[in-house]
Amino acid sequence: MGHYLFSGLKVIDCATVIAAPAAAMMLADFGADVVKIEQPGQGDMLRLLSGIATTPDSGDDWFWQLDGRNKRSVVLDLKSPEGMEILRKLVKRCDVFITNQPYSLRESLGLCYEDLQPLNPRMIYASLTAYGERGPERKRKGFDQLAYWARSGLMDLMRQPGTVPTQGLPGMGDHPTGVAIYAGIVTALLHRERSGEGGMVHTSLLANGLWSAAGIAQGAMAGGDMPSYREVNKVSAAMLRVYQAKDGRWLQFNMVRNEELLSLALTAMDAVYLLADERFATVEARWENRKALGDEMQAMLERKTSDEWLAIFSGLEVPVNRVAIIEETVTDAQVLENAMAVVPADDDMDLPLIMNHPINITSVPQVGAKRAPNLGEHGKEVLGELGYDEGEIAALQERGVI
Repeated sequence: MGHYLFSGLKVIDCATVIAAPAAAMMLADFGADVVKIEQPGQGDMLRLLSGIATTPDSGDDWFWQLDGRNKRSVVLDLKSPEGMEILRKLVKRCDVFITNQPYSLRESLGLCYEDLQPLNPRMIYASLTAYGERGPERKRKGFDQLAYWARSGLMDLMRQPGTVPTQGLPGMGDHPTGVAIYAGIVTALLHRERSGEGGMVHTSLLANGLWSAAGIAQGAMAGGDMPSYREVNKVSAAMLRVYQAKDGRWLQFNMVRNEELLSLALTAMDAVYLLADERFATVEARWENRKALGDEMQAMLERKTSDEWLAIFSGLEVPVNRVAIIEETVTDAQVLENAMAVVPADDDMDLPLIMNHPINITSVPQVGAKRAPNLGEHGKEVLGELGYDEGEIAALQERGVI
């Protein structure tokens, strides 16, 4: 392996499922040596997510490859004294320790920052919780659907008026939260480089959900009139609706936000005459009659296909977009040319494309996606690095510690 930004950085991924392991994967992508600690049996539940009913089944473990890549796997029974002793030895030599274990489990096993910090004062301890480090919900378990999506209020806000709240996508809050964890770790590493001081990094799914909702949540916290906000937004402005074209695809006009762009959009639709209609002649009138204006636009837009409309709008530089469907990303030139998805560097990955994380630095190369490890694949290797001989390793295996 060549030299990368985080070459030599030792990271312990003592976490499960998506957000915290995704942060560890990002460090690994920039060269860190990430050792993933997994429980005996099935290991991280992330290994199983490609086969659940709410994800597309492609006959492989694509979810594990996505977030488990570029790591080494060690199985440890942390409920055994010997397993915890191995973990403590790893902690003593690590730079970053990442965990999202519930606090009740951390406290029972001795995995809290206060427990591990004396072993390695220069260590960066990264903690992810569902609801925060303090407060009555500190020990409450929660996945992104519960904490990021539902508990933050996003689930309530992101729906059409009068409809029931909609469930989110698997990992929808986890992956952006992983970026937040990564940012905290990198910030703490810079502080350590300047001061020599380690420390604790923490974030929560709830905090990241609220941050995603900040464009509305901050208004509520500022004392905004939320009942009026909700009442007014029961009927969307004409340019905040989506419109169905002749081919069944949807068009979005969200950035048509001034008189000039509105005139150009209506020109493209051969509908400038609507501005002479007293219902739509002024900004105030268009707002008051926003449903009627939207209905007029829908009647026009359903006469042509989305391709035809996009060509017409593009010719007049009107910022209209088509609502993409996720299947299109597989061949999307914009996605591929910007390396948002890449061909894996490792043939053993057995995937045609693997999604990249959104952190890009032109002067900082990435390792390239290498196959995510089999369960416990690197146990002997990692224990050998800690000084265990073959006999000791075999005895630990026999007792089910590793």
